[in-house]
Amino acid sequence: MTQLPRFWNVGWSSFLDWWSNQSVVSEQDNVTTTGPSQPYAQQHLNEPLLDHREGQLFLTEAFKVILEEVLCKGIDVNEKVCEWREPEELAALLDLELRENGEPQHQLLQRVRDVAKYSVKTNHPRFFNQLFAGVDYHALTGRFLTEALNTSQYTYEVAPVFVLMEDEVLSKLRSLVGWAEGDGIFCPGGTVSNMYAMNLARYRAFPEVKLKGQLALPRLAVFTSQESHYSVMKAAAFQGIGTENVFMVNVDDRGCMITEDLREKIELAKSQGAVPFFVHATSGTTVQGAFDPLEPIADICDRQGLWMHVDAAWGGSVLFSKEHRHLMRGIERADSVTWNPHKMMLTGLQCSAILLKDTTDLLKRCHSADATYLFQQDKFYDMSLDTGDKSIQCGRKVDCLKLWLMWKAVGSQGLEKRVDRAFAHTRYLVEKMKKREGFELIGKPEFVNVCFWFIPPSLRGKENSPDYQDRLSKVAPVIKERMIKQGTMMVGYQPQGGRVNFFRMIVISPQLSYQDMTFFLDEIERLGNDL
Repeated sequence: MTQLPRFWNVGWSSFLDWWSNQSVVSEQDNVTTTGPSQPYAQQHLNEPLLDHREGQLFLTEAFKVILEEVLCKGIDVNEKVCEWREPEELAALLDLELRENGEPQHQLLQRVRDVAKYSVKTNHPRFFNQLFAGVDYHALTGRFLTEALNTSQYTYEVAPVFVLMEDEVLSKLRSLVGWAEGDGIFCPGGTVSNMYAMNLARYRAFPEVKLKGQLALPRLAVFTSQESHYSVMKAAAFQGIGTENVFMVNVDDRGCMITEDLREKIELAKSQGAVPFFVHATSGTTVQGAFDPLEPIADICDRQGLWMHVDAAWGGSVLFSKEHRHLMRGIERADSVTWNPHKMMLTGLQCSAILLKDTTDLLKRCHSADATYLFQQDKFYDMSLDTGDKSIQCGRKVDCLKLWLMWKAVGSQGLEKRVDRAFAHTRYLVEKMKKREGFELIGKPEFVNVCFWFIPPSLRGKENSPDYQDRLSKVAPVIKERMIKQGTMMVGYQPQGGRVNFFRMIVISPQLSYQDMTFFLDEIERLGNDL
């Protein structure tokens, strides 16, 4: 077994030693693992089709692989973030073809090892590529338990624990927003949560849409910032509102919505015969981590009678922090909020909630279809516990357990420390970056997104050259390719507006140290100094 990295304590080492000696099947059970199970046609119909003992033995052995390859090597700074292979080579290594006959257990275990080996280690301390990173072991336990229990979050009869648990977690999240009452539901990602908000806003303004459809509606208008998530456009297209009816509001240099332009865009929409109904603000934009000014946006929405939604998928977790929650001042005035604890809170994918101030059962009235095979009206328990008709889905994955178990483990104070620690590491990185030649920040970070250009020595002092921007745009892609192929770390880059490709460093994992910040800067220099 690889040497345990610095983040693991003696308890985990002891656990791994213990686990390696465990088996759910004794020798006298004589479970055959050298070949595939006999063909289904040869098994008697009075016998179980699946061998639980054999399956549990496989699970035990597979879990050892997961612990070793994903949770030991996967968080060790001495191991690679990824083992890059070209698609053709990777497909051959994985042997992806599905065949008529099954494979022996030892070969399936090798499949598990290969999947772990060639997957990106998003738990690695030097994975900075997305808005999620790191691992919380209590949340991970919740994820394992969720998968093992394999139930659907739609009725109390099949998910009694999780119906009650979801209600408690959503209530606690709403209280952080500032609402004593309200509604909500866990959704499959922030995009769907944002779609819920737009659909609910339309239904509140025009409830006849549920029965009569778009033909009963006027031309509608949506307002969002230029830096908002692309899910706004997806929602407008998906719901038949049309992307041409999404009015993009200008932003300032930090990426924050300019409220005066919002007023002007609303008047523009009205002059074109459209009916404004929905304003989509953002707390924590994807690239720059900008926070729209919620108080003045709320003032506009109040005067115009518009639904105010705040996409806080990325930034919502600042509400845990007494020091940083001011970034979302005015959030309690919103009608709805999207919040993804799977990002900054480390609950693991996926964990996204749509939170509502509404107390009139709008969520259910908008989405209900009254399926009698699920929501019988003569059940022996309180029918309000059957939450499935609030959802646009039927089957719905349990997403509350991982957050609940993690929250139970560390408490709100522990989650606050994670937020504050991420901000502290961001400040440290920015100060070190300012002192290094070749690193050019794109503004002062408002959140934990650090956006910058790396200027290699060959381009320094040549900002006025006619080909400077073109040459600079090629730097980030080359550095990214090198780091991935060498497996040393992962960080994202993108162009934005008139800016050519720049890096976006995300600082969230509580596993990070100042040494990791220094390594990051050193590695960018090592990979890019010869460009």
